[in-house]
Amino acid sequence: MKILIAQPYFRVLDPAEWKNQMPYPALSALYAATVLRGLGHDIHFFDGMLASHPKNLDDELRDLRPDLFLLLDDDFNYLTKMCLSNMRRAALKALETAQELGIAAFIHSSDAADHPRPYLERGAWAVVLQEAESTLPDVITAIENGNFKRTRGEIPGLLFGGGERSPKREALKDLDLLPEPDYDFVDLAAYRKIWIKNHGYFSLNISTTRGCPFGCNWCAKPLYGQAYHSHSPARVAGRIRRLSRRYNADHFWITDDIFGLKPGWLMEFARECASQAARVPYKCLSRADLLLRDDTVGLLKRSGCRTIWLGAESGSQKVLNAMEKGVSVDQIYEAARLVRRENMEIAFFLQLGYPEETWDDISLTRKMVRDLTPDGLGISVSYPLPGTKFFERVSGRRLSKTRWTHSKDLDLLFAGTYGRQFYRFLQRFIHAEHRIFRICRNKQWRQWHRLAVSILRWTFYGALLALKSCVGRP
Repeated sequence: MKILIAQPYFRVLDPAEWKNQMPYPALSALYAATVLRGLGHDIHFFDGMLASHPKNLDDELRDLRPDLFLLLDDDFNYLTKMCLSNMRRAALKALETAQELGIAAFIHSSDAADHPRPYLERGAWAVVLQEAESTLPDVITAIENGNFKRTRGEIPGLLFGGGERSPKREALKDLDLLPEPDYDFVDLAAYRKIWIKNHGYFSLNISTTRGCPFGCNWCAKPLYGQAYHSHSPARVAGRIRRLSRRYNADHFWITDDIFGLKPGWLMEFARECASQAARVPYKCLSRADLLLRDDTVGLLKRSGCRTIWLGAESGSQKVLNAMEKGVSVDQIYEAARLVRRENMEIAFFLQLGYPEETWDDISLTRKMVRDLTPDGLGISVSYPLPGTKFFERVSGRRLSKTRWTHSKDLDLLFAGTYGRQFYRFLQRFIHAEHRIFRICRNKQWRQWHRLAVSILRWTFYGALLALKSCVGRP
């Protein structure tokens, strides 16, 4: 069967990501493409990450006229979980084109799982839930046998119109049963060129686990729930070695929600990296409490970790407790200092605007950033996603706008302590303050021009925050 697989996240529609120039291939789509090619299908791949315009996908559909069209979002990239309106419009247009051409189409995405109706109305035969690479072989077999419409309810992991759904598909527990995703489906030379030109090195993404067992009440888990399954340490080290040698990757982003959670996994991984000559710099995401467990930080360093991102979220214990984060502010401070003692980089994700967050809470977050001066800082505002406790909590306070247009939209989607514009100004204010403290703490006086600009921005946005017109409910 001739199949067109498309990754529907269009970087060109996300100004912040276009500016960052840090593209990564869509792992979910690569896994599915590799599995289906292994079953003998003729696979064609459209990469929205590198596309110059969404119209390119419509053109590909018209030129190729595939037997089957699969829109597969990347489960391993946090950007797709935001369910951005720009990406939804592009995906719906592609489905309309497929319907016009009489092409069978399916979609797999967080947005389609939460809001299937618009996708099904535009021509998708079904929404693929859970792990697409496990469900799609059964779907294709039914289509080839000519009995999909009659037997679709028997294929686990599908969602149809009117709320009809087939039985739940069990998550794959042994991830080593999956084939290695083939990066040759995408133009890695183009990725490498972008990275080298803008950052001086080439970074690739890999996944070692699926799922997260923790219960932060704002985190949506439509795919894996609170399950947590991992590849073996030997498999991961081998993949790093092969990718670094074959594609000259200088660095890796390990996309896991939580890296190295299972007891003993990191120790074995560090051994495998040493024995397989696979010690390549990487960045990963962890939690403060996990970094304080045993020799976690030391093992991360020995395996090649350069940067640890923490979902710090807030410097206020009140806010962390309200989020059901399960960590303390003291643990964040201790973990950051421990990472620094190992000469590794620590970076924070912060979340502003959580319900009942006051200026005093914001001040505690600013203090934490000033005290610890993380090497990287990602700031967002609380974003209610369907299926979360947080979504239910603010359901009576949600505003007419229900999703962001792009990843740095930063519109508060519910009536919060302050107005929408306030949080945009606050994000820029904290970023400027962070840059000032980093430059001064590190005595980077050659960056005097950045320091001067940051001081001006800090003063400007600080003044805007003080204006009464910026304060008050939206």
